[in-house]
Amino acid sequence: MKKTYQITTEGRKELENELTELKGRRQEVAAKIAEARDFGDLSENAEYDVAREEQGIVETRISEIENILINAEIIKGAKKSKIDLGSRVELKTGSKTVVYSVVGPVEADPLSGRISNQSPIGLALMGKKVGDKAVISTPKGDIEYEITHIA
Repeated sequence: MKKTYQITTEGRKELENELTELKGRRQEVAAKIAEARDFGDLSENAEYDVAREEQGIVETRISEIENILINAEIIKGAKKSKIDLGSRVELKTGSKTVVYSVVGPVEADPLSGRISNQSPIGLALMGKKVGDKAVISTPKGDIEYEITHIA
């Protein structure tokens, strides 16, 4: 059974851009390998080892992105009354307000406000409505958030 990846339209574009950039780096990495070969004995050639490692990283990431894009299911960001994948959520605790976008694990980036539906925060929010409260466990203890807006 193949795995599907739930991503937003924005996430798909970001992955496509990254894939294009990585494919462009193939020539650069191949040139580094060729240059390192010219330094002599490959068994003691650190430049060659570094270039080959970089090539492996680039090719692995290209393969990962291609797999994600082939098996991607686009999340529709339609306005909803309940929090679901693709929702943009405004939460309030005390005087502090935070905004998160709920996305699939592939494009999660908590520092950018994109949380995975499989993360502890995402799991606590899924299915909630405006006015509901969600308790999120953190290392500093439980924090109660009120959902103030869903888009």
